[in-house]
Amino acid sequence: MAGDSTLSTVTHVIVDEVHERDRFSDFLLIKLRDVLQSQANVKLILSSAALDADLFIRYFGCCPVIHIQGRPFEVKEMFLEDILRSTRYTNKEMIKYKKEKQQEEKQQSTLTEWCSARENNSKLEPERPRFVPRAAEECSLLGDDGDTVFNQLTEKDANCLELWLIKEMDSCLSDIWLHKDIDAFAQVFHLILTENVSVDYRHSETSATALMIASGRGFLSQVEQLISMGANIHCRSSNGWMAVDWAKHFGQTEVVDLLESYSASVGFGNLDESSLVQTSGSDLSAEDRELLTAYHHSFDDEKVDLDLIMHLLYNICHNCETGAILIFLPGYDEIVSLRDRILFDDRRFADNAHRYQVFMLHSNMQSLDQKKVLKSPPPGVRKIILSTNIAETSVTVNDVVFVIDSGKVKEKSFDALSCVTMLKMVWISKASAIQRKGRAGRCQPGVCFRLFSRLRFENMLEFQTPELLRMPLQELCLHTKLLAPINCPVVDFLMKAPDPPPALIVKNALQMLKTIDAMDPWEDLTELGYHLTELPVEPHLGKMVLCAVVLKCLDPVLTIACALAYRDPFVLPTLASQKRAAMLCRKRFTAGTFSDHMVLLRAFQAWQKARSDGWERAFCEKNFLSQATMQIIVGMRTQLLGQLRASGFVRARGGADIRDVNANSENWAVVKAALVAGMYPNLVHVDRESLVLTAPKEKKVRFHPTSVLSQPQYKKIPPVNGQTAAVQALPTDWLIYDEMTRAHRIANIRCCSVVTPITVALFCGPARLPSNALQASSSCQGDRASSDSSDSEMEDRTTSHASLLKLDEWLHLKLDSEAAGLLLQLRQKWHSLFLRRMRAPSKSWSQVDEATVRAVVAVLTAEEQSAGLQQPSGIGQRPRPVASEDRLVPSTWRSTNTRRNTVEAEFSDSSNAEKVLMRSIRPVIHQPKKYKRKNVLHSKQTSDDRSDQSSVKSADSSSFPSPCASPSSISGKASKSPSPRQNMPVRYFIMKSSNLQNIEISQQKGVWSTTPSNERKLNGAFWESSMVYLVFSVQGSGHFQGFARMCSSIGCEKSQDWGSAGFGGVFKVEWIRKESIPFQFAHHLLNPWNDNKKVQISRDGQELEPQVGEQLLQLWNHIPLE
Repeated sequence: MAGDSTLSTVTHVIVDEVHERDRFSDFLLIKLRDVLQSQANVKLILSSAALDADLFIRYFGCCPVIHIQGRPFEVKEMFLEDILRSTRYTNKEMIKYKKEKQQEEKQQSTLTEWCSARENNSKLEPERPRFVPRAAEECSLLGDDGDTVFNQLTEKDANCLELWLIKEMDSCLSDIWLHKDIDAFAQVFHLILTENVSVDYRHSETSATALMIASGRGFLSQVEQLISMGANIHCRSSNGWMAVDWAKHFGQTEVVDLLESYSASVGFGNLDESSLVQTSGSDLSAEDRELLTAYHHSFDDEKVDLDLIMHLLYNICHNCETGAILIFLPGYDEIVSLRDRILFDDRRFADNAHRYQVFMLHSNMQSLDQKKVLKSPPPGVRKIILSTNIAETSVTVNDVVFVIDSGKVKEKSFDALSCVTMLKMVWISKASAIQRKGRAGRCQPGVCFRLFSRLRFENMLEFQTPELLRMPLQELCLHTKLLAPINCPVVDFLMKAPDPPPALIVKNALQMLKTIDAMDPWEDLTELGYHLTELPVEPHLGKMVLCAVVLKCLDPVLTIACALAYRDPFVLPTLASQKRAAMLCRKRFTAGTFSDHMVLLRAFQAWQKARSDGWERAFCEKNFLSQATMQIIVGMRTQLLGQLRASGFVRARGGADIRDVNANSENWAVVKAALVAGMYPNLVHVDRESLVLTAPKEKKVRFHPTSVLSQPQYKKIPPVNGQTAAVQALPTDWLIYDEMTRAHRIANIRCCSVVTPITVALFCGPARLPSNALQASSSCQGDRASSDSSDSEMEDRTTSHASLLKLDEWLHLKLDSEAAGLLLQLRQKWHSLFLRRMRAPSKSWSQVDEATVRAVVAVLTAEEQSAGLQQPSGIGQRPRPVASEDRLVPSTWRSTNTRRNTVEAEFSDSSNAEKVLMRSIRPVIHQPKKYKRKNVLHSKQTSDDRSDQSSVKSADSSSFPSPCASPSSISGKASKSPSPRQNMPVRYFIMKSSNLQNIEISQQKGVWSTTPSNERKLNGAFWESSMVYLVFSVQGSGHFQGFARMCSSIGCEKSQDWGSAGFGGVFKVEWIRKESIPFQFAHHLLNPWNDNKKVQISRDGQELEPQVGEQLLQLWNHIPLE
């Protein structure tokens, strides 16, 4: 790509593995074809073991083809039916299916009668009276402590239900279907919640679920309620129909639209094997057909059957000779899950861990770790390699004898119509299957176990879909602009590809790049556009991050952007009761902000805390989070921050260092401003009259069920008018969203946040507004602005001095004329500042630049408060470090112009100024003089700049002692330094006492003792921190009894003074305040490190998030000193 002259001395160019068809190889082929036409001396050789020869013959014009016979060893193939037959694998669901097969035939017959009764409007059985529960009797989904009751419940299988329950559920479902008895849903919901009946309960005589029946009858509100309660939209009745098929068959078009929109938004792929066996399995033997039918009935084809893999792995290890085992899995999530099963969960392997070496291979690993896979294991040890498709061609392990191929891959796909990018699990191509099989025959004969049938193999695509046809086109167009010849339009260049994307869709993508100011009207890259090409995320996320740098709120935005760039870290459980619990888990992370983006941020921070405390896996299971996804996000943050450093946006010291670019990270209003700047034009508006959401091309937009905004209340059954209630509860009239999926007339939005109109006015629209953007209201009568007016306090509908601010063709805001003028000035100053930073990222900030940011922050904060939106604490906390062996570095991301090694740790800079700095911890409330003299919050700080902003180093620093290190080893190091903890952060803990006597003894003698389980935690905090505060509370008293400073580490000496047994050694404390404060004074303080529970709901030794701890201590400012 450097120019044709570079090839003047080259005679041959060899392009290997050309079948992989990523975007860069296609770019290369376009350029090489042009070179061949101008330079006759160059010969091009394309090679691959699975090449689509016809395609390349057509592309390059009748080129010769040479077939070279390879010399692989023989590899025996075993397909799914062979594996099931030879290993006699079975599971509970397969056994259950075989028992129920005869019953299914009877169910089909009854179902046919039902359907004919529906079509003829006849009644097969009389309707009976029924007890309908009152609303007051509905059970709450939350326990008294704010935790979900679903965490302790397991849905009852139909076989476990009592006979009366089965009769009652059958009767309700029959009445709904045959008699249109919509009131029967109240009893269905009541039984689901109180008796723990599955929301996917199947009618015993027809196998129909409540969702299918509601869909067939056209009960739209009930369909929404059932989906909100976790109903599976992909369940099939005995006749093979899903809920959407029921709706289609009976002409319920609104329900069809709703279900198809939800189905599209969850990325449901074409992996239904049951249908394939039924429609195309005529060539199968009766035994194989029965085996496959039973197996596919028992397992969700959208997943990978790890149980079958473990069964197969055990068979290989105990029945086959030595040789490494290579297991192909779709993604990192499955790799981690299978690794944990082998190393920890399955006793057959865990108890004999010395016999196995388990390696993980994926593109996000450092190359050093990949090299370990190539070494031969010691005698008597079997190597097990868990890999993505990277082992198809990129990495060859010679001692592999056995291959287990899941047949699936996670692939980024882009829907050009809805502009949605999804990471979908899809079947591999035949070419990939052949490549995977060949891995087993490199050095000796091998065996390939394929976890898919021969039938599936025959129906696979011949070759993988080229990346040019499935990647986001905005990102593609930016790359093209960099790599294409200067005078060649993007569309023309892409049309030269072997498989070009549609020209109209490319033009739409180019228009979007112009909308976000990445391209000028002539399709040339702007300063922003050039920076976006360097960042390894989609353009709108890149703009979001760059705005966060200028607004000085980088860290939280970095986390949110990486979560959006990769995937939702929340996993969708199988059981409906767990789906509801997962939904409530999301709500616990919102901190009252009406924001899905806050959920992503809080979940990541809580995961980091759990990881450092050593209970990461349990935390993820409890909160339905993917451990693997979180680890990937950490690696993405590392590389993205590294690129910002390389580009000069984040400097090593002085202005724009890591401390400076996070000066506003604690301000959620500022963080949302960066999100708005990146998400534009993804906005929706609240129509308060109709109580619906509207978008530029959509008159009615709905929240996706996974959005925390979709259910305004935590308790009881979702309301009948759930979407209307959700819209009515919104505190402002504007929302941003990450993606919108459309199906027919319904659009769903997911990952949403409410924003203020001021934020929209400042950060949306083009950088340069047209001269007529601001108009007097009298000159624009009849305009649609009135329906899109601001809910800002500055708006005064009664005044005649109103103006209309037109940000684009749809985005119009009506506001007071004087305020509009000021707002326009501030907007211009912001965009000028942003442009200057893009032109010269490394240039020092001027006083005018700083003043502009301060003014923007002040306006955003005031507007947020006037809208009644909460300001959560702790959102700016820096992430904790990741051990080098666990850190994932996305090496496959592009690293254009990266001047530093992309695998360097995010926190490994040698400069002290580069270390993460906490925000100022000065009390907001004025302190009494006596309190100041004690210098509670600054007793170890010097009189330098830390008097204004605490220069304490975060626990993220890699130089910190390990949380798992023994207190003695830490103390040994510390003894060499008079103040080992001078620059460390402040830590806060709750100390619970069983009686008041112990508190009184502590206040008299200045000592305290705690349980052995807390000793290690407190000792670690004491040596890692500049200060440790202990807040005391007697159990059952309803009060905090004061707080003290920890003055020594905990030794072995014990005291006989305590009124309770079982305590460890004593340690010194200095009591600072001894006055009691009622719990109600702290009712507004929620601890993110304890599932956002109130601080008073803390166990003994519970650590508080620093901002919350600081605020708790400030409560004593209102109490006079004793």
